Amino acid sequence: LIFQNGTSKKESEVAHPAAADVAVESFFAGTNFDSLKSKVNDRILQAVAKMGFTSMTEIQAKSIEPLLEGRDVLASAKTGSGKTLAFLIPAIELLLKLEWKQYNGTGVIIISPTRELSMQTYGVLTELLEGTNLSHGLVMGGSNRGAEQEKLAKGVCVVVATPGRLLDHLQNTEPFLVKNLKCLVIDEADRILDIGFEIEMQQILRHLPKKRQTMLFSATHTPKVDELVKLSLHSNPVKLSVAEKCEAATVEGLQQGYVVCPSEKRFLMLFTFLKKNKNKKVMVFFSSCNSVKYHHELLNYIDIPCMSIHGKQKQAKRTSTFFQFCQAETGILLCTDVAARGLDIPAVDWIVQYDPPDEPREYIHRVGRTARGKDGRGNALLVLRPEELGFLRYLRAAKVVLNEFEFSWSKIANIQSQLENLIDKNYYLNKSAKEAYKCYVRAYDSHSLKDIFDVNNLDLISVSKSFGFSVPPFVDLPITHKPKVQIRSKLSGAGYRKRPKAFMIKQKSKK
Repeated sequence: LIFQNGTSKKESEVAHPAAADVAVESFFAGTNFDSLKSKVNDRILQAVAKMGFTSMTEIQAKSIEPLLEGRDVLASAKTGSGKTLAFLIPAIELLLKLEWKQYNGTGVIIISPTRELSMQTYGVLTELLEGTNLSHGLVMGGSNRGAEQEKLAKGVCVVVATPGRLLDHLQNTEPFLVKNLKCLVIDEADRILDIGFEIEMQQILRHLPKKRQTMLFSATHTPKVDELVKLSLHSNPVKLSVAEKCEAATVEGLQQGYVVCPSEKRFLMLFTFLKKNKNKKVMVFFSSCNSVKYHHELLNYIDIPCMSIHGKQKQAKRTSTFFQFCQAETGILLCTDVAARGLDIPAVDWIVQYDPPDEPREYIHRVGRTARGKDGRGNALLVLRPEELGFLRYLRAAKVVLNEFEFSWSKIANIQSQLENLIDKNYYLNKSAKEAYKCYVRAYDSHSLKDIFDVNNLDLISVSKSFGFSVPPFVDLPITHKPKVQIRSKLSGAGYRKRPKAFMIKQKSKK
């Protein structure tokens, strides 16, 4: 390895590919799924055993019992704690006890914030429903709405959905029968609200019967989550928390650290790291879709095979890539934060945050993709420019402590001249690199922690080198502050404005 600190997860420690947020070992000694035999249908327990799980995690042991009793539950648990099985087992058991039929309509609705998380939850659901007669369906943006409508009209016992598409069907699919709904699950409630579905959730709740059981799971609690709790749960829910008992915000099996890397050496460091870890399972996070796209094209071009997931891809492409990476023993996945929350991708050895997250909470969500469960093992690497070290203060305040990884700079692959020559001569990579560079600067300018990530302090010549340029491309930014701008009347080098520091702004003339 090119790091002195940190250990890699053993390749033999492979979790089940479809089991979102489920952990193999228990936080409570002796709390096994077998203890539910008198309360849960044998077909469900057989499916759990077939998936390879024998012991419950803490959130499962705490929540399944009250949920089986029909209580509303408000649960706070860190990502990777096992909450998916915690709500699916009681929900399915409820319908089996009621001998639910298609003509009864939808008995359970599970709302997830993103398409990827919905797909993963649906994957676990289908395995648990094996051997039962309960129909199930997945409705989400980007899928064939007509096919969904047709299926809902026939009757779907359990529906997994994203908020926007669910509301669409509630408002416009007349045969969608929800008046008999028995159970509503709101998964990753904080994330649902973070990405702007507050109004949709309020409207969804108005369409659903008030007499129902509600399960709300959230990694964090915010004022918006509290408002959703008031709207969706009964007055006296069972309140559970496992995250607050942990001193650290991330799981114990996670070896996490940072490396200080100057702007001009960022890609050289990434290239060397990925080349050294090509037989591992690695996820790399970027700040923009265009940056993912460019690095995906570049790395594959220079014989480092990798996959990518980002928000600009069609849903079918994102779905196939997601499952392809899940099933692979080794591989590299480049992604934006669209893949950062709630997904359980098995046996991820390294989480690399090539572009720093917007805030500590996003850091925690990103690294939640590895070392899942009590005995999970994994590694996380945060790449920081020297000027960005102040971000560590914010992480410490969020109970995330990182060690500095000692990087062997002598082992860096010095391919800068080859990179610049390639980008200069390859039209398609050049165009992709320009868009990626521009989006990087714009994302930097929109960073919430401007005391640390100040676009005025970016040396764009150094930054552009990491994208394969010797002269920075022009960037048009909205003028929301007053940077020091050097005005040059002449152009140089392939039509780019030459700037030794900071960034280039397109000044709009005053009329």
